[in-house]
Amino acid sequence: MTRNIVISGGGTGIGLAAARAFAADGDRVLLLGRRADVLEKAGVPGALTYAADLSEPGDVRGVARFVADELGTVDVLVNSAGGAGHLEPPAGSDDPLDRVAHNWTVNFRQNTLTAALLTEALKDRLAEPGGRVLFLSSIAAYRGSGTGAYAAAKAGLHPYAHDLARELGPRGITVNVVAPGYVEDTEFFGDTMDGARREKLVADTSTGRAGIPGDVAETLRWLASSSAGHITSQIVQVNGGAERGR
Repeated sequence: MTRNIVISGGGTGIGLAAARAFAADGDRVLLLGRRADVLEKAGVPGALTYAADLSEPGDVRGVARFVADELGTVDVLVNSAGGAGHLEPPAGSDDPLDRVAHNWTVNFRQNTLTAALLTEALKDRLAEPGGRVLFLSSIAAYRGSGTGAYAAAKAGLHPYAHDLARELGPRGITVNVVAPGYVEDTEFFGDTMDGARREKLVADTSTGRAGIPGDVAETLRWLASSSAGHITSQIVQVNGGAERGR
């Protein structure tokens, strides 16, 4: 049976890998992101696209109207939009506190607010029973992220997911979080990755390799399946053992 899948951050990286996995199952996919050209070039068979800044309530209301008109019911919502702000304009100030405020605000808006606004806008359209809500967190929520801003923004999704699982559970809807470690072939690091840093991140794993978007996409696919119907309010780490091996 064809399901309706909504994926934020669906044009690149993990979101795109998830979209391809669901489309391969015959599901109908809606890709959301800020860049219309990236969404259009994603090449996911049969996918719908809608460009919006999901940290803006007005844009999210537009998404909700589009979903109502084009899909009606949402079977699976994947909140994959996010990032550490590497692709965003700098603070525009040399004042240290201005830079801190900018960094924390950007990270909160990209990682926490986008997920909360989209989920709240669509939660009444989730299929019941059987609906799925999935959030993308990070190993940084456990280990830190250097400045704390990205880690805190991702960690903020965890209690929200637990609260949402309690709220939506009576409707037969599950809510889970997937927390990846280092994943290659994404835009996440911008131009901040070098050989030494990559070597250290890989060395932290027990598997001796970097993650790939497909590792995370397959975990999302399983959590969205009927086989995972009694799994909710969980945080599933996909990092090759890196969080335990520090």
